Amino acid sequence: MLGIIFTLLMLVLLQAVLGFDNLLYISLESKKAPEVDQKRVRKTGILIAIVLRIVLLFVLVSIIDFFQEPFSFLSGGIEDIIHFSFNGHSIIVLLGGGFIIYTAIKEIWHMISTKGLEVDDMATEKKSKSANAVITSIVIMNLVFSFDSILAAIGLTSEIDSATTAFIVMAIAIVISGLLMLIMADKISTFLSKNRMYEVLGLFILFIVGIMLVTEGGHLAHIKLFGEEIVPMSKTTFYFVLAILIIVDVVQGKYQKNLLAKAKK
Repeated sequence: MLGIIFTLLMLVLLQAVLGFDNLLYISLESKKAPEVDQKRVRKTGILIAIVLRIVLLFVLVSIIDFFQEPFSFLSGGIEDIIHFSFNGHSIIVLLGGGFIIYTAIKEIWHMISTKGLEVDDMATEKKSKSANAVITSIVIMNLVFSFDSILAAIGLTSEIDSATTAFIVMAIAIVISGLLMLIMADKISTFLSKNRMYEVLGLFILFIVGIMLVTEGGHLAHIKLFGEEIVPMSKTTFYFVLAILIIVDVVQGKYQKNLLAKAKK
């Protein structure tokens, strides 16, 4: 019993750590909905995603081999140039990473190409999606982020003898982590609303998340370019880069304040 409780705690911690990038995406994506709907969008998106995560967990437990086995019709390449062997897992991760990179670049480009607009006008212009469209985006990307955490959870519960008990433990961990995400999403969104300059930092972090997913998908697909295999970005590297970005942003912010203060004297 103690072993099961320990495994549950480990799973909740794992879901929380792996869910940070997902939470950031939810907070930034929800800003595209009308302001009156943003809170409802975040809550609805996360609640639907929790249910679908449990469904996805059941599906992956049942047909996990299908996602891990390479597709024969998507294997091959050109000698000494490129080689690949795609499976279901790699395709989903690659598509998700590519979409996140596209989203981050599009929003960053929008920020630097918008001229002559106040901050509030920029915010209004960006909110071009309907509430339902934003909820759909949140749910889909939540499922993409879920694949790794669910597969890791399956690995952590492999020592539990009963398959039913293992499934229940993983489902409970998903619900708890989802509820924590529900609480934190509003707080992060409120912080970004009050400190809009950090949206740029958030978008660059999201860009790195996309790179991480693409490299992971490339590794899962056994892609080799000119004989060199694609190596996935580790979580340690991701958090190190994240820390550097935050430090640079804080230092630059303080430096700009000092320059403005000197200019006023």
